[in-house]
Amino acid sequence: MNHAAKRKLKGNLLKWVVYGSAILTVVVLVALLGYIFVRGLPQVTWEFLSTKPSVINDTIGILPNILNTLYMILLTLVIALPLGVGAAIYLTEYATNKKLKAVVEFTTETLAGIPSIIYGLVGMLVFVKMLGFGTSIISGSLTMVIMILPTIIRTTQESLKTVPLGYREGALGLGATKWYMIRTIVLPCCLSGIITGCILSIGRIVGESAALMFTAGSATIIAANIIKAYTSGGGTLSVALYMYAMERGEVDVAFAIAAILLLLVLVINIATRLVQKKLNGKEQAK
Repeated sequence: MNHAAKRKLKGNLLKWVVYGSAILTVVVLVALLGYIFVRGLPQVTWEFLSTKPSVINDTIGILPNILNTLYMILLTLVIALPLGVGAAIYLTEYATNKKLKAVVEFTTETLAGIPSIIYGLVGMLVFVKMLGFGTSIISGSLTMVIMILPTIIRTTQESLKTVPLGYREGALGLGATKWYMIRTIVLPCCLSGIITGCILSIGRIVGESAALMFTAGSATIIAANIIKAYTSGGGTLSVALYMYAMERGEVDVAFAIAAILLLLVLVINIATRLVQKKLNGKEQAK
């Protein structure tokens, strides 16, 4: 076999390995989702979604957990998105001290690798006890802010780096200020990266349970108003899944909650993509 034939054989082999890896990934994903939906969706009823658990009435409901999850996502993103995007803009556009930049980037990568249980312990000591927020949605949200900041910073930073340098030079050459250039040209160009970081962060918030059990608790009480909700303890869907599966042994209920979690993440991702397309459409119209 000559050299050209060997190269062709290796190329074809590598191509099939890549195809096989892609197919295997899709098969695993479909099998996982299918198994969860087959086990969980038959258990989902309107009563299950719209009521709270009651020992007296012998009912199981997850409405408080759904509301707590939405509260957690909202407050966490409201705090973390400006901080994360702002830090990424500083590191990419303003930072001139290479040592300081390297320290910040190393710190961000280190934060991303810390186990979530450590975040839970720190959140309990700092937010619950030291700052006096108690076991509440606020304590859980602030803990989640620290956990998702590395994701938002890194995805936004990498997206900012993909914006061509000529865009920046052209805008500055026409007399635009640096902040105006960033706000009107750079950020719209890297919107997809920010959206990606937002989606990954939502997945982290929805799927976290260990840290939230230390900071937000596992209560299933529906608060009278949103202020009361944030200052009270409350278990998210992931915490409820753990409680039903491990503490109570009700596996069918746990699968139902898992199916709801997947559907919730899917709906949020689709809504986020629609917002991204709408914003892109407005920018193109301008």
